[in-house]
Amino acid sequence: MLYVVLFFLIFSLYLYVVLGGADYGAGIVELFSSEENQKITKKTIYRVMGPVWEANHIWIIILIVILWIAFPVYYNILVVSLHIPLTIILLGVTLRGVAFVFRHYDAIIDNSQKLYDNMFKISSLITPIFLGMVFGALISGEIRIVDDISSLTFYEAFVQPWFNVFSILVGLFFAALCAFLSSVLLIGESKEGNENIYIRKSAIATIIVFVVGLLTFGYGYIVENVFVQEFMKNPITIISVALSAFLLFPLWKTIKKGNTVWSRFFAGLQVFLILSAVLISHYPDIIITQTGSVSLIENIAPDSVINVLGISLIIGGTVILPGLFHLLKSFKMIKILERD
Repeated sequence: MLYVVLFFLIFSLYLYVVLGGADYGAGIVELFSSEENQKITKKTIYRVMGPVWEANHIWIIILIVILWIAFPVYYNILVVSLHIPLTIILLGVTLRGVAFVFRHYDAIIDNSQKLYDNMFKISSLITPIFLGMVFGALISGEIRIVDDISSLTFYEAFVQPWFNVFSILVGLFFAALCAFLSSVLLIGESKEGNENIYIRKSAIATIIVFVVGLLTFGYGYIVENVFVQEFMKNPITIISVALSAFLLFPLWKTIKKGNTVWSRFFAGLQVFLILSAVLISHYPDIIITQTGSVSLIENIAPDSVINVLGISLIIGGTVILPGLFHLLKSFKMIKILERD
């Protein structure tokens, strides 16, 4: 059952990166657009994501629950050492949701609309940055694991692990990736004549993803980050990244042809390859601290707990996944069964 739990853990992470990432990216695309294009993007976001945006966050809830029940040591490190960025993420998700609702359903059109718009766009940028910073903190080697946390200063225990150059670069990389995913999604959802807006945005986002990714690994290599060193030595991760880069060619070809299905497929596959490379490079020691790595497998709940959780996830998956597919298909978020 351990492999069932690990599958749902990774599967939930991937779906949140893709679906939640595209959700956040829509706000980022709107933020970095001209005033005229912001109006177009705002209408497109509401029409496309309005019915399904809440469903995207189910995956991070499942992810957190799995960590809490099956991997308590990892969960403890997250909620203790990284409680500040996690709190900011929670606030960002809440403010973003409030702004998304009120900027469309507020019956009175006044200056409050500007407040809701700015709240939505800024929280759409800040939240994925801090999500990326949390992951960056886990692999930065800055987390301190001690028996007596009072022996550390507040900065050493709760700020330094995530507020560092490497973690910030990872956060910027994830935000750029979100903008890329959303741009590709919005190309196929824009009304005729507006496709070029999102084609340009996807091109810019692709360049930023490449540049920030290069800066992140370059900086990690200079400061001798353990994760980066292991990443660059692993042939599987190198092949995965190379394949992801190669997929840019068919991706852009399908975008120019207006093939919505294949463009989304290639974008999702690129994210899958990048995420796989990141997880494989140092598995099962996903968390790297100042005193060494923390194994995911060696710090699990008892077999009885894993078995019950695995069965629950299988049963829940048979209910949630078909329902989610039907929801996305009903509102034309999935176009696999349609002709372009």
